[in-house]
Amino acid sequence: MNDVQKLFGSLVFNETVMKDRLPTATYKAYKQAIIEGKPLNIEIANIIANAMKDWALEHGCTHFTHWFQPMTGITAEKHESFISPTAEGRVIMDFSGKELIQGEPDASSFPSGGLRATFEARGYTAWDPTSYAFIKDNCLCIPTAFCSYTGEVLDKKTPLLRSMNAVSKAACKILKLFGINTVRVNSTVGPEQEYFLVDKKMWEKRKDLVYCGRTLFGAKSPRGQELEDHYFGIIKQRVLAFMKDLDEELWKLGVLAKTEHNEVAPAQHELAPIFSSTNVASDHNQLMMEFMKRVALRHGLVCLLHEKPFDGVNGSGKHNNWSLATEEGKNLLDPGKEPYKNLRFLTFLAAILKAVDEYQDLLRVSVASAGNDHRLGANEAPPAIVSVFLGTELTAVLEAIAADKVYTGNPAEFMKISDDTIPALVKDNTDRNRTSPFAFTGNKFEFRMLGSMFSISGPNIVLNTIVAEELDEFAEKLADAPDLEAAVYDLVKETYLAHKRIVFNGNGYTDEWVAEAAKRGLLNLKSTPEAIPYLGSEKNVALFAKHHIFTEAEVKSRVEILLENYSTTISIEAATALDMFHKDILPAVGAYTEDLTRAVLDKKAAGISAGFEAELASKLSALSAEMYAASLKLDADLKAAAEIECSKKKATFFHDAVVADMEALRAAVDAAEALTGGKYLPYPTYGELLFGVNE
Repeated sequence: MNDVQKLFGSLVFNETVMKDRLPTATYKAYKQAIIEGKPLNIEIANIIANAMKDWALEHGCTHFTHWFQPMTGITAEKHESFISPTAEGRVIMDFSGKELIQGEPDASSFPSGGLRATFEARGYTAWDPTSYAFIKDNCLCIPTAFCSYTGEVLDKKTPLLRSMNAVSKAACKILKLFGINTVRVNSTVGPEQEYFLVDKKMWEKRKDLVYCGRTLFGAKSPRGQELEDHYFGIIKQRVLAFMKDLDEELWKLGVLAKTEHNEVAPAQHELAPIFSSTNVASDHNQLMMEFMKRVALRHGLVCLLHEKPFDGVNGSGKHNNWSLATEEGKNLLDPGKEPYKNLRFLTFLAAILKAVDEYQDLLRVSVASAGNDHRLGANEAPPAIVSVFLGTELTAVLEAIAADKVYTGNPAEFMKISDDTIPALVKDNTDRNRTSPFAFTGNKFEFRMLGSMFSISGPNIVLNTIVAEELDEFAEKLADAPDLEAAVYDLVKETYLAHKRIVFNGNGYTDEWVAEAAKRGLLNLKSTPEAIPYLGSEKNVALFAKHHIFTEAEVKSRVEILLENYSTTISIEAATALDMFHKDILPAVGAYTEDLTRAVLDKKAAGISAGFEAELASKLSALSAEMYAASLKLDADLKAAAEIECSKKKATFFHDAVVADMEALRAAVDAAEALTGGKYLPYPTYGELLFGVNE
């Protein structure tokens, strides 16, 4: 692969292809419809559909699908062939504008949170012309939205597009006050994706990894990440070959895969793309996760996207780098060289601070899941307390404005780390804070709380909507200001003083911060069942309804879906733990204990001391009794959970009782594993999994 430029986007029906294949008038009508957010008429759609079909056939396609993102968190597709019968008993390859614009998958088996009964099966997919069609598995994939027969939103794309429109309209109002006329403001995202790679043969021997995506048992390896030598370390050849193939597959699909490196934990890695508009970035991230798994299998590997596959080493997140940009490409979160004089930037900054403070509950809910509960607050992830890191310079700017003082700024600072051999480095005005959930990083905000398995749609729906709300309010306050500059400074001062509690530039991992956050009145929603109900609060329902993101019924349905998903996830994990314990772990420990006991008897019969065998057998016997008692408790609580009808009470019980039972069982099992002979162990150990990817 030498010609990356030729490879990139070769399987995408993108602007270049459209310009080549569509009549000029059709292409202009298509572009105008996207900019104005208007539907395409059927005549234009027919021309585009025919061009799409011809292009797809030339690439070996025989089928098309409406590719959509239901509330499962993954993508869905139903393949339809291009064939159409003729009167002569033959077929032609056909694809109409109607088929392009609208599809009808069965909606009955997708999560709806009570919006639809099982027998109410009809659903619709609708083409999203802002995200390019692409080819996957010799099938033309058309990105679409998904709704029910009666119009309820059943997917993640539709509300994301609505939120993008909301923040665009609000941002355009603000820009107009500053004399900037733009047809649209786009929210943009560059989501960094962390993941683990393990050997497939070892993965197959771990029921917990197969069924749950994470290890439910596993004694600590003699070596983990203590040496800190894996981060940015030399990439193993087998992993490098995987990364090369992954890049090629993603580049064909127009995914801007850019940066790849080893992460902190052994067997952990990261891939980061270049920024793109949020709905495209969401589509691309779904493709990225799918192809990570696909390509890994080609190399005898399995890609783990769970937030915490292994205990005792870092888990995996997805850093959501979010910004706003005009249609012309102007980044609205770029502070410039003199941020204290940049009124436009200060207005957007203040609105974002206010949004994060007032809707910290929504941001926390947007990253809530059973998997992420294991990660948030650990030393590789931000705490569950939402706060904003601004850094020294921006904080000083806002403090000066709040005190009615003139901020003089800091001149550029240079660092000399050697003699004249190495040129002086320009020092940034602000350091980075890896413990902050929501950190300003130069010209964007990095929302670091997302788990690695997450669709980025949910968090960005929230971000776009809450910022749109505050920008709308700011636009109204500034609209008739006789002196815009003075009004902006007054508004920034008022906003910062009212919401500065959300700003924290220190170490988010300390107990002192937890206590300080409580004094400030910040929420500390440690678990998913604790966080989810906030989504359905009166103020949040009103927010989504006001901006036409969700109806009240759609918000309530998502509360139910999230609670049900949490309970189902823990139920599967608990059932898997019991299965592994009874069928694999207990027999293995029992066999080793039996052999030790037999050795004790044989040695005693021969008049030989059997002290360590007797002591080890006694310890394992005690641990077996502890494990068995824990398994009985887990089994009883799992059955009790199944009888609870209220989704909130059920999720809470799973968290408080079942998860605690699983942890108790694991503690005894892991202690027994550490004492059990290697040949008796029923599955690969942590050491084998984390260091088992050879060169």
